[in-house]
Amino acid sequence: MSQFSKFMKANKAEKKNGFYAPTKSLCDDDGKPLVWEFRHITSKENENIRDECTIDVQVTGKPNLFRQKIRSGLYIRRMIATSVVMPDLYNKELQDSYGVATPEELLLAMVDDPGEYNDLASFVQKFQGFNVTFEDKVDEAKN
Repeated sequence: MSQFSKFMKANKAEKKNGFYAPTKSLCDDDGKPLVWEFRHITSKENENIRDECTIDVQVTGKPNLFRQKIRSGLYIRRMIATSVVMPDLYNKELQDSYGVATPEELLLAMVDDPGEYNDLASFVQKFQGFNVTFEDKVDEAKN
């Protein structure tokens, strides 16, 4: 097999789904936290999510001059919601049971402990191949 042919899609390794129990408040009959299933998102999906979460902000004192700003909290929520396979965050019955209308709102309602949510965000970012979390980058930029 030539070196070039190794780049063909048929030779690309399949990424396996991951599993994680994000909250202790949702448990099975034995009292163990429910495990959720996550899938890898594609670079294109990530780019679309990032674009949806980017806004133009006017530069102070510079009329008609704008800079882009990513809404990091929304970006993380959408990345997590897109990654979740089970439970189905897009399920209307599940959303209705929490009184919410979007997968992102449902995610926040289901994992409503800030520490657990932060751990979930870190897990998903690392699972998606980000070795340094987005929050780490934001904190580094602030310092």
